[in-house]
Amino acid sequence: MADTLDDEEVERRLPEHWEREGDEIVRTYEFDDYPSAVRFVNDVADIAEAEFHHPEIVLRYDEVEVRFTTHDAGGITEKDLRLADDCDGEY
Repeated sequence: MADTLDDEEVERRLPEHWEREGDEIVRTYEFDDYPSAVRFVNDVADIAEAEFHHPEIVLRYDEVEVRFTTHDAGGITEKDLRLADDCDGEY
């Protein structure tokens, strides 16, 4: 099991545009249209499946909210931060 990061480390390493909400990190991405948002969700799904670390994803018409946490560790881990960076690379 992965170790959770302490509050200071999470704040220091949190990627730009991501926020911490309790034991999760969250970002909302904005798109011009629904098909672009769906393509992004599919790209994030591919990343998540490859890492077997699945975020909560909320798809709206022109935005996508992505939330990461490591449930079995009870908080935010290195993997959450790394996958947040990977999502940003798809945007």
